[in-house]
Amino acid sequence: MDATVAVTDVSSVGPNTVAIVLESPDGFDARPGQFVKISAAVDGEEYARFYTLSSPDAHETFEITVGVDPEEAGPFSRHLLELESGDELDISGPFGNEYYEDESHVVVLGGGPGVGAAVGLGERALRDGGSVAVIYKDDAPAHEERLADLRERGATVVVTDGDLADHVSEVYTDGAQAFVYGFADFVQEALDALEAVDADPADAKVENFG
Repeated sequence: MDATVAVTDVSSVGPNTVAIVLESPDGFDARPGQFVKISAAVDGEEYARFYTLSSPDAHETFEITVGVDPEEAGPFSRHLLELESGDELDISGPFGNEYYEDESHVVVLGGGPGVGAAVGLGERALRDGGSVAVIYKDDAPAHEERLADLRERGATVVVTDGDLADHVSEVYTDGAQAFVYGFADFVQEALDALEAVDADPADAKVENFG
């Protein structure tokens, strides 16, 4: 699906990180773990980036989480950070096959920008009555309020800037569906940690951000 949609809210959710809420176009059906392409013209140049949903569903609106390194931010990143309610963006999607499909027991491993997918998926699985564990690796965490809410509602939530292996061994149990979202180095660390607890890495649903 291709559509032009309005921004309904932009809020800070962590260091150099914002959550952008967008109107869902008619017929838009996306699940946690899927991603969309966001496009816009900035100073006459066309830009496009892919962002994973960070909302538990896409009913009426959906959310993406955008983290920007201020030392490396280009024109499009700065444009996204400066959006206000009522501004418009072009979207395409949803894309991706590694998403939540009503699994009853999920373990979500998110690194850096993977926190968006982690909180959205965790919230959806809890809402559906599932068992949820989230391990989030970052030295400057985002979405701390939503992570705290997940914990209060019964999810196991670990925030760390260290090694994943010990935490995975504490929360992973046979039969859990593992989800992994993050950059390549994190993805490899997460898959190694899963293999160390005798989980088959090939069974994990993985979105590698490059």
